[in-house]
Amino acid sequence: MSQHPDAEAIFEEFGVTIVPKNVVPAVGQTRAVATLHRIIKRYGEDHARFVIMVLADAANNKAALDETGIWATSDIILAFKKNFPDMMENEVTRFMEFFDRVPVGMLQYWCFGLDGITNKRAALVGLIWERACRSFGDPQGQLFDGRAA
Repeated sequence: MSQHPDAEAIFEEFGVTIVPKNVVPAVGQTRAVATLHRIIKRYGEDHARFVIMVLADAANNKAALDETGIWATSDIILAFKKNFPDMMENEVTRFMEFFDRVPVGMLQYWCFGLDGITNKRAALVGLIWERACRSFGDPQGQLFDGRAA
């Protein structure tokens, strides 16, 4: 009998294979069942389903189905719902197209350098959110960021 059938069902729905804890997941595989279960308990099944759909359906992000990637995606979805509610209610494909362009796996790789220094989930959320602000935020703010375009 499985411990978290709710999370397992969502992974199965999106074709994500669950591997044992002693196996390093390949693309399209996860061992983060308890992580998704915690997200279900905190935010509900619909939110958790959307998180996995975003990762599993995005061409670039099927390798980010680990604890950090799943939590960061959940956080980004919540941030978009707060800051861009109209998009998330009426134009969710804009969010999906944005997220599909974000190389979450590469950003996670960069966050490995922060291991033992700061929270990698928060760092990953910050890297993704910076891209979101550049894509959907106030273009006036980009005049002052000190970063060459």
